[in-house]
Amino acid sequence: MLKKILKIGFIVLSILTLVIVVLFAIFNEPLPEIIKNSGTEADKMAMEMQSALHYNDFKNTQFVEWSFQNGNNTYFWDKLRQVVTVKWDDVVVDLDLKRPKQSKAIKDNFEVKGTKKDNLIVNARKNFNNDSFWLVAPFKLFDSGTERKLVQLKDGSKGLLVTYTSGGNTPGDSYLWKVDKTGFPKSYQMWVSIIPIGGLEATWEGWQKMESGAYLPTAHKIGPVTLSMGDVRAYN
Repeated sequence: MLKKILKIGFIVLSILTLVIVVLFAIFNEPLPEIIKNSGTEADKMAMEMQSALHYNDFKNTQFVEWSFQNGNNTYFWDKLRQVVTVKWDDVVVDLDLKRPKQSKAIKDNFEVKGTKKDNLIVNARKNFNNDSFWLVAPFKLFDSGTERKLVQLKDGSKGLLVTYTSGGNTPGDSYLWKVDKTGFPKSYQMWVSIIPIGGLEATWEGWQKMESGAYLPTAHKIGPVTLSMGDVRAYN
């Protein structure tokens, strides 16, 4: 019986490995070549993208709400106070982005202390960094440590390649933005450490004008998979 189980497990593992290898061979792309000396023009394209999305309105927005992973992670972000309430499962973390040690963690309606608290705060910060990026990445094009260059796309247009050399959970990640004629992002391709396939593309869609005046997306698609941002709100 044990031999049979091991045999089945080996077959399943072999199939999964083969699928991964095939997907990698089909979809993996190297980082594209950049247009030389395109930094100034790239900055202009980035500013036009942010202008289309009403960057100043987002900058002056105090509260942002959304969810991720089919609603499993929910967020209430007070940008003015730099505090985020992060909820998942039976955990609530009041995450202080400026002074992490002052953050509070609650599990099963009881406040958590010590190492368990520290671990929950670390998880909350990782979740926030990842899940907020899917919401506000276009407003982070000029973050400290970013590099911007232009890339010639196959259709003859130009894309904006943004590399994060520092900060976040995974410094070194790169994103190739593609925009429409109005400057709104349509999609980006990703070269990130947590995804083994380079150049995987995700759409940015369902753009809505928020109460504060800024535009935010409500969904993304990666192939057949839809990533919903939940009930997105941004207001003062």
